[in-house]
Amino acid sequence: MGSYVVRFQEIDKTQLLLVGGKGLHLGELSKIHGIHVPSGFCVTTEAYQKALEQNETLHELLDQLTLLKLENRNQIGEVSRRIRKNIMEIEIPSEVVKDITHSISQFGEEHAYAVRSSATAEDLPHASFAGQQDTYLNVIGKEAILQHISKCWASLYTDRAVIYRMQNGFDHRQVYLSVIVQQMVFPQASGVLFTADPITSNRKLLSIDASYGLGEALVSGFVSADCYKVKEEKIVDKMIATKKIAIYGRKSGGTESRQIDPEQQKTQTLTDQQILQLGRLGRQIESYFGCPQDIEWCLVDKTFYFVQSRPITTLYPIPESDDRANRVYVSVGHQQMMTDPMKPLGLSLFLLTTNASMHKAGGRLFVDITHNLASPDGREMLLNTLGPSDPLIKDALMTIIERDFIQLLPNDSPSKNNLSRFSADIQIENDPTIVSDLIESSQTSIKELNQNIQMKSGSDLFDFILEDLQQLKKISFDPQSLRVIMAAINASSWINEKMNQWLGEKNVADTLSQSVPHNITSEMGLALLDVADVIRPYPEVINYLQQVQDDHFLDELVQFDGGQETKDAIHNYLNKYGMRCVGEIDITKTRWSEKPIILIPMILNNIKTFEPNASKRKFEQGRQEALKKEQELLNRLKKLPDGEQKAKETKKMIDLIRNFIGYREYPKYGIINRYFIYKQSLMKEAEQLVDACVIHEKEDIYYLSFEELHEVVRTNKLDYQIIKKRKDEYRLYERLAPPRVITSDGEIISGEYKRENLPDEAIVGLPVSTGVIEGRARVILNMEDAVLEDGDILVTTFTDPSWTPLFVSIKGLVTEVGGLMTHGAVIAREYGLPTVVGVENATKLIKDGQRIRVNGTEGYIEIL
Repeated sequence: MGSYVVRFQEIDKTQLLLVGGKGLHLGELSKIHGIHVPSGFCVTTEAYQKALEQNETLHELLDQLTLLKLENRNQIGEVSRRIRKNIMEIEIPSEVVKDITHSISQFGEEHAYAVRSSATAEDLPHASFAGQQDTYLNVIGKEAILQHISKCWASLYTDRAVIYRMQNGFDHRQVYLSVIVQQMVFPQASGVLFTADPITSNRKLLSIDASYGLGEALVSGFVSADCYKVKEEKIVDKMIATKKIAIYGRKSGGTESRQIDPEQQKTQTLTDQQILQLGRLGRQIESYFGCPQDIEWCLVDKTFYFVQSRPITTLYPIPESDDRANRVYVSVGHQQMMTDPMKPLGLSLFLLTTNASMHKAGGRLFVDITHNLASPDGREMLLNTLGPSDPLIKDALMTIIERDFIQLLPNDSPSKNNLSRFSADIQIENDPTIVSDLIESSQTSIKELNQNIQMKSGSDLFDFILEDLQQLKKISFDPQSLRVIMAAINASSWINEKMNQWLGEKNVADTLSQSVPHNITSEMGLALLDVADVIRPYPEVINYLQQVQDDHFLDELVQFDGGQETKDAIHNYLNKYGMRCVGEIDITKTRWSEKPIILIPMILNNIKTFEPNASKRKFEQGRQEALKKEQELLNRLKKLPDGEQKAKETKKMIDLIRNFIGYREYPKYGIINRYFIYKQSLMKEAEQLVDACVIHEKEDIYYLSFEELHEVVRTNKLDYQIIKKRKDEYRLYERLAPPRVITSDGEIISGEYKRENLPDEAIVGLPVSTGVIEGRARVILNMEDAVLEDGDILVTTFTDPSWTPLFVSIKGLVTEVGGLMTHGAVIAREYGLPTVVGVENATKLIKDGQRIRVNGTEGYIEIL
């Protein structure tokens, strides 16, 4: 056969660009022993290109389409319509017609065929494109087939296909269409088989949808279907739907819908034997392709035929493991306020920084807690540690425990426990100089690192960083440092428990934590108010800052009255806090020092919203509220039985909170400081690799692990395909939502909040900072887009320390991710902001501009 047509059996794995995603998979499917695929062929992308190559009108229309943006929906629709019309009017070249006609005659012109689109950007790992182009069933006769091939070509430019390509960054000119011409089968039943459960992601659970007639009705959502679940060759669940309509092929061509006989409507579409047989065939197909599959099947006279199989692109990858035992993994990102994927360099460096046993999956990190769950003491410690900080994780773990997924073994030695470091002996002297000494030691170490790293380059730099990482670990996991943090956390828990028990008052520690000394993160938010104070007297500078577009604005400032003062104030701020950014545990994320323009909207907002000296007033106001609360509690306690003793114990715990809780934020600040110093040196190496043409741009190094980058710097060699592949993977990971808890079966276990006596329609979360506030909800997904007014309530996915400068402008906070001791919660308490975190889908349930009430004491939100 010519290059314009290729039979299924002739297709090989390398021919994606010739036959498209769907055609490629059909070719592979037809080679699996014992799997029946209706015969057919692909009209290749070369035929599509041959038909369109000389079409100048089409190229002009494509030029117009390329210039349009997503918001120009009407123009996209109009240009796309003209392109489709143009393609439909093109005469198919005679040599293409000849190849197609020859193929049809070999298969039999009297047969009915399905004519289906197969784009080169279809069923890819990072973009599915499923259903974007058209399919036509029961097409009879050569002329009709040729006409429907043109229709398929034109469907590459339906509005939805064009918009989907624009959203996913595909160039319209680089996507071609092959057309599948496949013999029709007329099934009694058909449907879809997922070899992993699409709801829970469990890889051991097959899910089968089945209905009468052709599968097109089911795929398009036109009819209801039975749903069967199969696990390890057993049917574990059945849902029998009422099937009122089915689609069948007409003798004259095309399809029609028919009413199903009332007695048949509620009968099971497939017998139990057929369900199990289909399950076995599905596992065979999955094994051939090497990953979970979404398979279209049909049943004809007791034989199953398969008309499509594609990878399921929505499943979250399972963390890598060395064995096949049952395992349970907990997300690190939900603890670190960083649920976005990390690039390989960021992942590898973070793994070198930590002592915990972590595993990669989907560009995120997970801790394997199997060992903890396997011992009674480990379970108890795990639930006591994770429970208060994230009840959704605790509830998910309770589900796993109830299922006996991990077998309980006798207690093991605690030293093997991943979380044993949390049980550090926390007897500590209540002396505020301990914190000052820890901070001074960290700063001295960072100063030394900054001096010593300047002399290093090439392989020496990597050896030096590896050596310094040991120093970083020593400081981060310093027992004294952990004792300070745990003493403050335990004192807070004690205060909350006892004040509730003795005085009937909840979450008292939140108020007592306001405006504590040594909190580097809350100081950062207040320091940006001081920067606003410097700029406020200079209208020329303010006017200039309102228009700045790029990061060279600092150099231009000096031409204005007050420009030098402004430049100095911003530089001083960046010297102390410029290593911070959103998602800062990933070294590859852009730091404020690298892109200072990020700070400008926040500075301008502070100038507009606050009076001079706001930072000192805010801090003092919080301090006074905490002191007032302390006095009030002690006075009330003294009136109780044993009151003097209770007041004495309480005073001791309050002092622990006031002296130590601020330090909770410092170790991470120290880590991020070191990261930025490493990054600046690594970027110098990246510049040399660009100069040597080893990589195309400096940022390419982000897609290599630390070890791989070391090797590239050592040898000056790299297969650039690795970078391209990793960029594609990263784009896929960005689309995935990481689970809090996932098992080695790939099952995502979701937790629920167990609460009673809440208002109707309350949106539930975890209360982390006490108080009730009403205000306007500002739903903000990117910090740079924040335009806030005094009294607004910030609603977002997660906040890390970089969001703190916004906290001075808001009155309350709601996040989708978070726990009791995550950064956002700590700072919210210090600023006295009622806060609810861990609110699933908060940014979708709450609309920007709605008036809401946040109850940070009980942990829920009401839309008013």
